[in-house]
Amino acid sequence: MLKSSFSGTAAGIGAIPLSGAIDIAAKLDDVIEDVIDRSKILVTGCSGFIGFHVAKYLLEQNFSVVGIDNINKYYSKQLKESRTKLLKRYKNFKFYEEDICDYGFLTKLAKKHEFRDIIHLAAQPGVRYSIENPFEYERSNVQGHLNILELCRNIPNFNKLVYASSSSVYGNNKKLPFSTQDRTDEPISLYAATKKANELMSYTYAHLYGINSIGLRFFTVYGPYGRPDMAPFKFTKNIFEEKPIDVYNMGNMKRDFTYINDIVYGVMGALKSSFIGHKVYNLGNSKAEDLKEFIRVIEECIGKKAIINYQPLQPGDVEETFADISEAKQDLGFIPATNIYTGIPLFVDWYKEYYLAK
Repeated sequence: MLKSSFSGTAAGIGAIPLSGAIDIAAKLDDVIEDVIDRSKILVTGCSGFIGFHVAKYLLEQNFSVVGIDNINKYYSKQLKESRTKLLKRYKNFKFYEEDICDYGFLTKLAKKHEFRDIIHLAAQPGVRYSIENPFEYERSNVQGHLNILELCRNIPNFNKLVYASSSSVYGNNKKLPFSTQDRTDEPISLYAATKKANELMSYTYAHLYGINSIGLRFFTVYGPYGRPDMAPFKFTKNIFEEKPIDVYNMGNMKRDFTYINDIVYGVMGALKSSFIGHKVYNLGNSKAEDLKEFIRVIEECIGKKAIINYQPLQPGDVEETFADISEAKQDLGFIPATNIYTGIPLFVDWYKEYYLAK
């Protein structure tokens, strides 16, 4: 059973809390039982939010993890370095501060470590940032993904690629919940366009070269060690500091908030899957939460009221996200277990321990 990362309460930066009522660790252990042999796995973006949690879980299951991250300045390098420091405590972890856009380095890495599976989570994130910084997204998300696909193609006996897509590919889809059968050919941000490009490129490599890959469309992931540019973090920080929070579309928004441990569970299910070819899945909590209710729960956890600065809907934003996870349930055994009334207190507890108890 996994204990140190997914159970207990916050105790320093190494502990990631999970309610005893939600024993997702047991689920993860079941999933990992019959996954590939415990050889080396490459995790790109291992210093990022999701990559850190995925790498940490694999390490605790005695996999050998090769991690790569360029630790860029998009948000706090200190937080990324804290995550990396935790991973370096494991003897079965090798870290390289390098860029996935350096294909020459990737080929040397593959020859040295002989991994047969890749979990590709490195990317330039952020819908709004992509509007003003398009070239960074083309480089990291398109060229970087192509490099990973080429790496897969040239690794002898390569097994599987699991990579991060995004709920943003659905654009202004009005049909709810979002199904993987829905059209995704009208992205409304460059970030979304790059993620759709990743899916198309991966399908092509499966068709041409037999590269087995699974794309995971993540829905608004939050939790300990979360990204500072995301709403859960921003809201928590500003409410603690009694500063205004920007709430878009006059608060008339809904998001399918998904707790990080559930996402790790889904990634492990994809790694385990014996699917041949290319397929995409939604990973969400499968419930569209009212943004005002999300804020209310944060207020309750902190014991302070938010100072709300209502704003119009921003370019690239959508009013509602809601994941149909029926395929992920059936094929990956994905059953999210953490609602916002459990997940938000866990995140706020971590935030207090990490930022306010020093």
